[in-house]
Amino acid sequence: MPPPPVVLRESFREQQFGSIWSRDLNDVFADVAPYYDRANHIASAGLWNWFLARFMSTIDVTAGERVLDVCAGTNAVGIALLQREPRLEVHAIDRSEAMLEVGQQRAQERGLSIKSVIGDVHALPFPDNHFDVVTLQFASRHLRIKRVFQEIHRTLKPGGRIYHCDMLRPANPVVEKLYYAYLRFCLAFTGFLFQSGPAALNCKEYFINALQMFYSADELSDMLRDVGYHDVGAKTLLLGMIGFHRAIKAP
Repeated sequence: MPPPPVVLRESFREQQFGSIWSRDLNDVFADVAPYYDRANHIASAGLWNWFLARFMSTIDVTAGERVLDVCAGTNAVGIALLQREPRLEVHAIDRSEAMLEVGQQRAQERGLSIKSVIGDVHALPFPDNHFDVVTLQFASRHLRIKRVFQEIHRTLKPGGRIYHCDMLRPANPVVEKLYYAYLRFCLAFTGFLFQSGPAALNCKEYFINALQMFYSADELSDMLRDVGYHDVGAKTLLLGMIGFHRAIKAP
């Protein structure tokens, strides 16, 4: 089923998935946190580190800047940023205590300091004009994304940058069908391989449906502009299956 028009899609996504976002996803990520990174390596056919490297190549940071990683999960982005520039002040926020615990362990094992907060990314617990850089990766499909973009805009300093990465809905319908078929296989295979619990197994179809009702790269670019960002740029990989966005809050 094709998604509704962009002007209606956020309200439609809320109607379709709001209860899952509020009720089920914490249990899903508590289930998958111990093997999240390994499952992504397998599901991506070994390309997960390449995806991360490509995303990191879009991010510009300078010593002393304050960075927020939204939906930080296992701290892959925060760790990569600190390994590049140790003089950053890196903060992380995620709703999942289990994912942040794994992320803190990974950072501490590398001798890195990331200030983590468990919280709702739709109402960021930070003041206005606070961060130089905000990143958001592989989580937007599970969010009221326009609201999150607005919150990020509020917390960015004038001239601050947002960097976004996620799986997107491919614009080509043939690619889209093949994409969903592959993802269904991956979800079933990794669920079996890692002996996923009921919470994760029961949401397998949700992950496909959420992607079907998500946005293309161009649609997300338009949303960023609507929220008030400037100099919006986008890149895609794998025929539009993965997208990167960069935008700036007006000085």
